Amino acid sequence: MRRRDFIMALGGGWWPFVARAQQGQPMRRIGMLMVYHKSDPEGQLRTVVFQQELEKLGWTIDGNLQVDYYWGVDHYDWARSAVAELLKSGPDVIVANGSPAIRAVQESSRTVPIIFIGSADPITDGFV
Repeated sequence: MRRRDFIMALGGGWWPFVARAQQGQPMRRIGMLMVYHKSDPEGQLRTVVFQQELEKLGWTIDGNLQVDYYWGVDHYDWARSAVAELLKSGPDVIVANGSPAIRAVQESSRTVPIIFIGSADPITDGFV
């Protein structure tokens, strides 16, 4: 084998494998049901802290992660319509804040994992 053929084989023959190995992972999606109005300082503080903690774990918003926020009130009818809209986007996980939101997610999907916060007694409420 000539030297030029050997170099071409190394450079050209391996390039497709290298390119394939460097492809990124698909963007993950989190759906957030927040029982606050979007302008509520408490809700905004929670989102900032949530995003900061995700970044510490290597997740970056609009990099390898997208978070879809649904802001509303602590009411079951709102939560049910928000969950229906949220499920259209195909989230990998749903974070539900408050009992009405948790209940609406549980009733709407059994395939998407649910992380919930804001339940005083999850056993009595029937969430676990």
